Amino acid sequence: MNKNLAVCLTLAGIACTAPALATEGGAPTTAMGTYDFGSGFLPPSTPHGTFGLRTAWYSADEQKGADGSSTGNDFSLDVLSIGLAYVHMTDKTFLGARYGFGGVAPFFDMDASLGVNVGGRTVFEDEADPFAQADLQLLPLMLEWRPRPGMGVTAQFQVQAPTGDYDEDRLVNPGLNHWAFSPIVGLSYITPGGFEVSTLSQFDINTRNHDTDYRNGVEYRNEFALGQHFGAWTAGLAGYYYDQLTDDDSPTLADGDGNRAKVWAAGPALSYVAPGKPAFWVHAYKEFAAENRSEGYNLALRVAYSF
Repeated sequence: MNKNLAVCLTLAGIACTAPALATEGGAPTTAMGTYDFGSGFLPPSTPHGTFGLRTAWYSADEQKGADGSSTGNDFSLDVLSIGLAYVHMTDKTFLGARYGFGGVAPFFDMDASLGVNVGGRTVFEDEADPFAQADLQLLPLMLEWRPRPGMGVTAQFQVQAPTGDYDEDRLVNPGLNHWAFSPIVGLSYITPGGFEVSTLSQFDINTRNHDTDYRNGVEYRNEFALGQHFGAWTAGLAGYYYDQLTDDDSPTLADGDGNRAKVWAAGPALSYVAPGKPAFWVHAYKEFAAENRSEGYNLALRVAYSF
């Protein structure tokens, strides 16, 4: 059995799979659970830009099939992801919006094991624990509009480059070995009473992994947050919805077997944003209603400071 049919993961939303589950290795192409409060706002325009750190812990011990039931495989995955980010928002405008650019360099520390069970016996076993760089994410276009008081709208274009550590025969890989191009749109609105609604939508358009002749389908994600502001603090509920919109393409797949994945996640979220001080965001999500992928927990902390 080809290990590429086993498991894989990404920076902030890690997914795993056994044979016949969604996308190559079962992983969403880009991170989920990255945004919550303030997804319609970008950092302030400062002389030296904004530096950020995002650390997340993902843990899962169950895989779900196309009907949402457990695959019955012996499975375990624990991942510590660390992302170093830089964003420089300028005082220049483009299409009536503030213009900026940025990038994220992620690293993964992974511990995974998989035993595929068929007919009451184990037909495949493997494990891996790499610690290495993942794929670099470049943001050459970042735009922010403020159409009315309390409202922010963002548009970004992200390019994910195959710079991460990758081994075709390894159970898990920090790198995905293909390019991805992602348009992103975010919206936040804060009422005069301090209640916030934020949402962000992203599409991932993937190229082919030429080592395996596999191309993931187009993926969609929506990240959302509802919360109340108390001065510089915001507390409430946040989460994400992930849905693979088109079929995967590979010689190993039968016609109509697109391996599409879905999952929801939700949980408490808290943020602190005050002018001139370090900002942070923290959340704890539980995934549910998964199809063709893993189902687990995601804990994340983001910290940022503008110079």
